[in-house]
Amino acid sequence: MLKIRLKKGLKGVLTGALLMVSAAAGAQDIGFSQFYANPLYLNPGFAGSAVAPRISLAYRAQWPGLVSAFTTVSVSYDQYVNDLHGGIGAIVMTDRQGDHGILSTSMVGLMYAFRFQLSREIFVSAGLQASLVNNSLNWDLNNLRFPDQIDNELGFTYGTGAQAPSSKSNLNPDFNAGVLVSGNKWYAGVAAAHLTQPNQAFYSEDRVPMKFTVHGGAFFNVAEEQRRQSSLGLGTPVISPNLVYQYQGGFHYFHYGLYLDWMPFLVGVWFRNGIENADAFIFQVGVQQDYFKVGYSYDVTVSKLANSTAGAHEVTVGFMLPVPEHKKKVKAIRCPSF
Repeated sequence: MLKIRLKKGLKGVLTGALLMVSAAAGAQDIGFSQFYANPLYLNPGFAGSAVAPRISLAYRAQWPGLVSAFTTVSVSYDQYVNDLHGGIGAIVMTDRQGDHGILSTSMVGLMYAFRFQLSREIFVSAGLQASLVNNSLNWDLNNLRFPDQIDNELGFTYGTGAQAPSSKSNLNPDFNAGVLVSGNKWYAGVAAAHLTQPNQAFYSEDRVPMKFTVHGGAFFNVAEEQRRQSSLGLGTPVISPNLVYQYQGGFHYFHYGLYLDWMPFLVGVWFRNGIENADAFIFQVGVQQDYFKVGYSYDVTVSKLANSTAGAHEVTVGFMLPVPEHKKKVKAIRCPSF
């Protein structure tokens, strides 16, 4: 469940039982809804894809209707470097789970993507990311609940015999890889995360399962005219269908999306489902200029949790810095904004 998250046993409090099996509950990666507003997280092959120096910020609040909600913040930077024949990038992310941030994860990653040309219009960018990931546990018995505290009639009334782990944090290296291929009006990629499957448990070994991502899409001009801007100040409307498939730890998730990009505005709708169940509709809106963009999305949960989770909110902001004069001959890889 690609951190569409902890759909087993979480209603109001993060129980100690989940902590006892630490990674079994939290082994799924964070899932952002605005995939292309946070491109380095989707695929390290995106490093330097815009050529210009790029800053991307994302904030996600998932299931705010629960006491034990989830909040995630991500900041990334990337640019193309002529002398390296590719792009470099960095990403910093922190994720808080449970009431009072009982379980938190922080990650710092650096990446490099080598770019080469297969034909006049087809480019390939192959990226590798090295990261340090720290998981930490806020052991406070005032905010934790364990199965041995439960009375069948009175609820949580007893004390607990649970013991704190010997270490309340663990730091591990992690590695991701990805390839991005693009043409004039299409793009596709594949990525693999957690290549070394680092151990993230507090009590015993429990390794993070590898995550595989396949994504792709295309651009279709709605109007026959190709001019950049109409008399109303709007660009040529472009329709962009998309597909993102992700697999991790036995869970399959499919994301089907459609964007309407009519500069400076963009609207989009996605549908996310697993093999056996529907999960959410995702609605997106955004405004973009040459060097700035801001987007908002809301996940409308349609699974059995629809009445209690209040969906998910996500806000993204992006900045594109001016391209240095000597880099203007490098072609940017075209992908959606959000």
